[in-house]
Amino acid sequence: MSVTPHCSPTEWQLRCELAALYRLVAHFRMTDLIDTHISLRVPGPEHHFLINRYGVLFDHMRASDLVLIDKEGRRVDPAYEAHNVNEAGFVIHSAIHLAREDMNCVIHTHTAAGMAVSAQAHGLLPITQHALKFYGKLAYHTYEGVALHLEERERLVRDLGPHRAMILRNHGLLAGGRTVAEAFHEIHFLERACQAQVQALTGGSELIYPSEAVCRLTASQFTDDEAGLALMQLAWEAALKLIADQREDYCS
Repeated sequence: MSVTPHCSPTEWQLRCELAALYRLVAHFRMTDLIDTHISLRVPGPEHHFLINRYGVLFDHMRASDLVLIDKEGRRVDPAYEAHNVNEAGFVIHSAIHLAREDMNCVIHTHTAAGMAVSAQAHGLLPITQHALKFYGKLAYHTYEGVALHLEERERLVRDLGPHRAMILRNHGLLAGGRTVAEAFHEIHFLERACQAQVQALTGGSELIYPSEAVCRLTASQFTDDEAGLALMQLAWEAALKLIADQREDYCS
């Protein structure tokens, strides 16, 4: 059962945005049953953020299913005490939200392509335009088992550094951004780059690598300035039309 939260209009809008993001991640087949998670910071000094109620499929997520938790993992609204939150999700997302004010939205996935690349020693190869978006801008975190220990948060943040995307070795992908639109853009490009790499390697043919100069140039062309954010917002609004007929449901 969902709970109707008593929240501000700002928080409700964020809940609707996040619920839409969950459904779009499902639409693009980046889900893993009830596992993986997406979080969104709620403005304020308390470091509160929204995360999914554990046990709900992404394509069924609603605004009222999202649970507001604090930096210790406690539910802010007592009405949500019966709603479980994935423990590993709390560890991973709280680490990023506490350390990075510029990452308001954080997405973690376990896709087949993402997991495959996470297990390849060379990581993401600079063989496609999508991959070159992340050239020199992609972090890696060594696998430590299921992320249940708070001590791992320090190492997650250290490995992420200044980047907005990270491959969790032997695990999956993580990406985020200042807005929902930016986070969606990051995970979409990273996922597509991984898909292309897996298929290219499966083909068995010799791969073509762009020059170092071209790699650096291409990475610089993917800007995150005002113009870049505007393009990401445009893509987000276009994607929302894919689930426009679900809005009344996901905003409930």
